[in-house]
Amino acid sequence: MKTTIASLKARQIWDSRGRPTVEAEVTLAGGAVGRAIAPAGASRGAHEAVDLRDGGERFGGMGVDGAVAAINETLAKLLVGQDAADQSAIDAAIIASDNTPNKARHGANATVSLSMAVLHAAAAAEGLPLWRYLAGEADVRLPLPEIQIFGGGAHAGRRTDIQDFMIMTPHAGSVRRALEITADVYRAAGEVMAGRGQLSGTADEGGWWPNFNSNEEALVAMVESIEKAGYRPGVDVYISLDVAANELFEDGSYRLPLDNATMDSGAMVDRVSRWAATYPILSIEDPVSQDDMAGMADATKRLGETIQMIGDDFLVTNAARVDRAAAEGACNAALIKVNQAGTVSEAKAALDAARAQGWATIVSARSGETEDLTIAHLSTGWDAGQLKVGSFARSERMAKWNELLRIEEAMGSRARFAGIDAFPASVAAHLKASRA
Repeated sequence: MKTTIASLKARQIWDSRGRPTVEAEVTLAGGAVGRAIAPAGASRGAHEAVDLRDGGERFGGMGVDGAVAAINETLAKLLVGQDAADQSAIDAAIIASDNTPNKARHGANATVSLSMAVLHAAAAAEGLPLWRYLAGEADVRLPLPEIQIFGGGAHAGRRTDIQDFMIMTPHAGSVRRALEITADVYRAAGEVMAGRGQLSGTADEGGWWPNFNSNEEALVAMVESIEKAGYRPGVDVYISLDVAANELFEDGSYRLPLDNATMDSGAMVDRVSRWAATYPILSIEDPVSQDDMAGMADATKRLGETIQMIGDDFLVTNAARVDRAAAEGACNAALIKVNQAGTVSEAKAALDAARAQGWATIVSARSGETEDLTIAHLSTGWDAGQLKVGSFARSERMAKWNELLRIEEAMGSRARFAGIDAFPASVAAHLKASRA
């Protein structure tokens, strides 16, 4: 059978931080080959799958010899001879072999690279681009990009407390136009910072390195950048925040050093709500910490009718956590990171659980990325509606945005941009009403 796995292997390669990561390569009996690379996060939820790192002095403890060996010496024996077209069975075998709740035995860097490589090989065996293999005959939408302008938090030496200041262009009409608008705003933001004497380079994901005296000053600069680029804040271009509040939570309180503030959960939600009332914010990710269910429910109740409330560390791409959050009225959108779950099938299960709740879904990259293009195809083929990759700079980011352009071109007259409809229903209705 042409989709039978004939051989597989792993190798150490390098990510965007110059740290080791794992690439898996799968060859099928029919000659098709699939290849995929594991990303790595800096801001990580306690409940997500964990990478296997070697420790010790070599590469600052970040080596991946153990994860590579897990594929070459253990998982290869398990999967050779199996059918790559049966992704769920492949992933179930990987999960059973690891037999830990967080992929600690083999490492999520091993399991996710192998799981995605099998998926690529199966698509190649059918002679299909991955997005079309995933979609089958269904008409799927091109995702709305969510793109970083200023990078903060764990991605920029904690120069701002908020991790990502991003933009979204739901009225752009196409991926091509969304990226053109982003290019204008990104360039304008650099000019704004240079004019203030605050231009200090770029952060991990390619956004401008923050050099502000408060978190709100960054929001002011976002509005100024949108206007300088010739667009209308809250009409043409909206702001999206990843607060990454888990990184701010310590000893029962939220600490925002840049604002010289220490707050309880209610006050943290108050502050985020005030920002949302003052600035054209359309989406907020992780406004409270990973285990603050009451805080997330409060934030969603206050803001969720008009703003997308995303769980990242709060949900960690886990279907059961999505269901628990929904039962408590927390979140109306889920971030989907395949390496957070550890396999393609588990990530898809989390996306399906979110969709069953009427939530929005956003396929996302990590801060440590590579040239791997998988998520551009997952976000399209799964009809996720949104894609978050990082900024509009650095080749490991631009490779994904450029792949979306190729997919849009390949769709031709069937191309449909998710736009407003990528959001939860109440948020989409609000956007449509405000546009009328």
